[in-house]
Amino acid sequence: MRTLDAGQTGKTVKYLALLLLAAVLWFAAYGQLLPLADALLALLGLTRATHLGEAVHFFLYDTPKVLLLLAGIVFLMGIVQTVFPPERTRALLSGRRAGVGNLLAAALGVVTPFCSCSAVPLFIGFLSAGVPLGVTFSFLIAAPMVNEIALALLFALFGWQVALLYLGLGLAVAIVAGLVIGRLGMENHLEDWVQKILNGQGAAYAGDALDWPGRLAAGTAHVRDIVGKVWPYVIAGIALGAGIHGYVPEDFMASFMGRDVWWAVPAAVVLGIPMYTNAAGIIPIVEALIGKGAALGTVLAFMMSVIALSAPEMIILRKALKPRLIATFAGIVGAGILLVGYVFNLVL
Repeated sequence: MRTLDAGQTGKTVKYLALLLLAAVLWFAAYGQLLPLADALLALLGLTRATHLGEAVHFFLYDTPKVLLLLAGIVFLMGIVQTVFPPERTRALLSGRRAGVGNLLAAALGVVTPFCSCSAVPLFIGFLSAGVPLGVTFSFLIAAPMVNEIALALLFALFGWQVALLYLGLGLAVAIVAGLVIGRLGMENHLEDWVQKILNGQGAAYAGDALDWPGRLAAGTAHVRDIVGKVWPYVIAGIALGAGIHGYVPEDFMASFMGRDVWWAVPAAVVLGIPMYTNAAGIIPIVEALIGKGAALGTVLAFMMSVIALSAPEMIILRKALKPRLIATFAGIVGAGILLVGYVFNLVL
């Protein structure tokens, strides 16, 4: 075993102290995002009571939030790679029985209250750590669609039966979709820079005997490499989502969601995809639509498409995934959401 001299120990302590300081600053910055967005909106002379003000506030809040999450998670994953190289992580998860990894990833998604764009950083981080593609998709689907915020609000508004049925069907969509994508073997439809990471070519700094300064340098290099490629797509995706978020046509949506026709559920899904919000943001819209007579299954299908298949999410994913893989992901998840909508309308 290699021993550290006094100089090396002092250097390690110094770097760990810098890491602790960086973590404190990160959490402090994250905690001030909402007040900062409020202050900037006031400086612009806007208010959230208007469509434009709500859209601008959404952009001012979500852009730094997603970029902070992306940088923080990718940094940690870069350090993880120095201990568990992608090949080792992939072998560990691939050795599990079919579906176990997908179940664990979907369960992790349930307890992470992220919107679709906020879940993308973890998705990219999992890929960079060598987690199998299908397993990462189970997380990406479950994180925004089936989280504790959505379940708590559904329980409060509609009762435990609706919340439990939503949990079961949502997890089923995430697990099955991940299994299907994993079985299709579509790793060749990842962008080249992601494939290099999966093949170990992007992690040359992940050695077996790095000290802490080396690990921190590896994490920093990981952030520079990945965030440097993805950030324009993050901003473009959130800008689109913010524009749509401020203009939600509730009366128009309720006008056809209450109709007892076969095409109401597909129409709700198609309408929901261009929009963007998180579970907490969409629940009030769901409640308003239900109050205007819309069918519960149709409204929940709309809700799931908004938070699991948003257009901004697709824009951000485009930097890591090729169009065919994005289309496959959207098609499989969309089919699952349609099934959920029809089951709710049939049962309730």
